[in-house]
Order: sequence, then C-alpha cells, then structure tokens
Amino acid sequence: MERQPRQPTTKNPPERFTGDVWLDMIAAPREPGQRLFAAMVRFAPGARTAWHSHALGQTLHITHGVAWVQGRAGDKIVATAGDTLYCPPGEEHWHGAAPDSFMEHLAMSDCLDDVSASTTWLKHVTDEEYQS
Repeated sequence: MERQPRQPTTKNPPERFTGDVWLDMIAAPREPGQRLFAAMVRFAPGARTAWHSHALGQTLHITHGVAWVQGRAGDKIVATAGDTLYCPPGEEHWHGAAPDSFMEHLAMSDCLDDVSASTTWLKHVTDEEYQS
C-alpha cells in the first residue's frame, strides 16, 4: 500500500469543453494490465463536454449539483447527487452542469493499451443541443 501525492487541479481544455471545467485525477493505469481511469470533474453552471465516446465505456457518479447527460439517440437525462449513469462503449454523448447549478461527478472508465485512443472527441455541443 502506498499513499499517492495529490495531483494539482487542472482546467480542462476549451477544445473539448464549453465553459469552465476542472479535473482532479484520482487514478490512472500504472502497472501492466491495469485499465482504470478515474477523475473528479467539476463543471461551472452551463459548462459541458464536447460530444465524445469511450472505447470501453464510462461510468459517471454525480456527487454534487445537477447534471445534464445525453446520448446522440436519446433524451436528455437530469441526474443529481447520488445518481450513477453508464454510457456503453462507443456511444456518442455529452455531459455537463445545468445552467443554474454547479455540478461535480466522478468519471470512471477503462483505458485501451493506447490511452490516447480511449476517448474520441468530436464537435462541441451547440447551445441549441444543450438547451433542447
């Protein structure tokens, strides 16, 4: 067992997010065969990801505030603290905060051997898509 030093909070890049979004890394693969990536992600009101997909899926556990989550083919889901959402492999989706609430979630996914290929980032969610 070893205690891991706290990593600095980073601001997520505007190429992949609309609005202010911060990330605290919790876990990433360190040993052969490990795949878990986990991060605490905080969204300012109205902030959101771009459309994206995960090669091996993603689980989101809402810890604070009101989340809006939507897949390409589905209706928007409103989730609050304590709710857990699962997005299957390859499903294009976005997630973010409601316009009047900060939101925080624990994002967990498995990575491919090539970590950079684990998430495919697409176009930004338009204001019309976000509000629909």
